[in-house]
Amino acid sequence: MNFSKNITHWYSNNKRDLPWRRTKNPYHIWLSEIILQQTQVNQGLPFYEAFVNHFPSVFHLAEAKEAEVLKLWQGLGYYSRARNLHASAKYVANELQGAFPNNYKDLLKLKGVGDYTASAIASFCFNEPTAVVDGNVYRVLSRYFAIDTPINSSKGSKEFKSLAQELIDKKNPSEYNQAIMEFGAIQCKPKNPDCLACVFKDACVAFNENRIDALPVKIKSAKAKKKYFNFLVFVSEDGKTILEQREGKGIWQNLYQFPLIETPSDITETAFQEHLSSHTILKGQDYKWSLYNKDAIVHKLSHQHLYTRFWIINIKELKGQTIPINSIRDYAVPILIGNFIEQFNF
Repeated sequence: MNFSKNITHWYSNNKRDLPWRRTKNPYHIWLSEIILQQTQVNQGLPFYEAFVNHFPSVFHLAEAKEAEVLKLWQGLGYYSRARNLHASAKYVANELQGAFPNNYKDLLKLKGVGDYTASAIASFCFNEPTAVVDGNVYRVLSRYFAIDTPINSSKGSKEFKSLAQELIDKKNPSEYNQAIMEFGAIQCKPKNPDCLACVFKDACVAFNENRIDALPVKIKSAKAKKKYFNFLVFVSEDGKTILEQREGKGIWQNLYQFPLIETPSDITETAFQEHLSSHTILKGQDYKWSLYNKDAIVHKLSHQHLYTRFWIINIKELKGQTIPINSIRDYAVPILIGNFIEQFNF
């Protein structure tokens, strides 16, 4: 069986109609690939359309302020992608005069572009025969050939990349790369794939050995750390509140949040009162406080789980750097805080 021929034939009959498949514009394809890192198509599609409309060229994106880019990215998570997107746009616009790198090697020089993304852009836009290997490709190849090398090991990444490169249709790498990813996305799904309707069921080793659910193999990651976040939502009588910009290289870099008290464990209302009474903003002030959510909101990130409570602080007057409450939606915030802002009746 000709693997590449069969999978591209399947693709021609089953592919989804997606906007980035109707173009060879490297700017648009680069945007789509960065957005779709860690994001499913149905979630990423409206963000792609928003970026294309808001920043129709790499020059528009390069000229934007980072806060504007982060605000448009809000809800996608993994915000380093947005910062890298912005940095690379500046590089392409200012150093390359708007001309995107047209080969795999030079694409790797863009910030936030690794092997997969460089291979995708090089093949989709410039027909370079560089094989893509993403989660979908790992799954298809590991099942078809019954490979049990962990996909998140250095040995696995080399083994699967080498195999993918052997299989690629060198005459039509763009179509082949899109075909194998699409096949993994809608046919060879992670759970409950419809193997009986699969064009590869007779040749798929995992299917014939009843090992579909066991592949691909992945080394278990370390247990997520628990953190306990207590956000102080100040509301003054004259309609002001406080948002602070996060700094450093941790989560949510450069995004805005309400003043935060982080505690080593979950906190009682009595213990919270002690923390609150010593807070700089509240010294010498009369205020009332209430707990917005009795049960902590658990916000799961890749390596940590945030147990979060929002504490509403009603106060007569706020001093220092404040913002009007009616402008709070103009700031780029993590989705956790964005959801609270939409739910809370300021």
